[in-house]
Amino acid sequence: MTRLLIADDHPLFRAALHQAAAGSVAGCTVLEAADLHGALEVLRTDADIDLVLLDLHMPGSQGLTGLAALRGQHPGVAVLVVSAHDEPRVIRRALDHGAAGFIPKSASPAEIGEAIRCVLDCGTWLPPALAESVAALPADPADGDLAARLASLTEQQYRVLVLLADGLLNKQIADRLAIQERTVKAHVTAIFEKLGVRNRTQASGVLKALELGEPARVV
Repeated sequence: MTRLLIADDHPLFRAALHQAAAGSVAGCTVLEAADLHGALEVLRTDADIDLVLLDLHMPGSQGLTGLAALRGQHPGVAVLVVSAHDEPRVIRRALDHGAAGFIPKSASPAEIGEAIRCVLDCGTWLPPALAESVAALPADPADGDLAARLASLTEQQYRVLVLLADGLLNKQIADRLAIQERTVKAHVTAIFEKLGVRNRTQASGVLKALELGEPARVV
């Protein structure tokens, strides 16, 4: 039986996605999360999730950071990005970071259903009006390299990186994650090595490169 996860912090849009998803695949189970941490927790405890519908902007995720976390920690799960950011370059970057498709928040329930069925059939779905523009844009090797480096981080290392990028010190990170400070130091060392950076500023810059300005809400 198909299992879908909707990760979006906007209750009304999450309900609309839930209805469209339930109507698009007979007998599917639809789970929900209102932030990135919740989505990762569902994926950690439910190994049978087939597809995640991921909002680019919600607590714990700004721009492409949430996509990078999901693809890095759960590479076997397909991700359909859902966003009001429908510029071709943003969509191209989402694909380069492993998204299986892109649904604009202006999409109709029929289009959402079509996108879900397409990706579940191992296809790639793009809005018909934007597909040609996106296809004309070359993939950016820098995004591919960045995606690969982030994918090498463990879930806990990714959490440490996010807190590090927020400016927290090792002791503060340890308190936030309820782990030993020496464990944080070990994670930071591993993060530097995996990302190919030398200091906290450069490590923070890796996540900053994935951020996008938040678009206006669409309901």
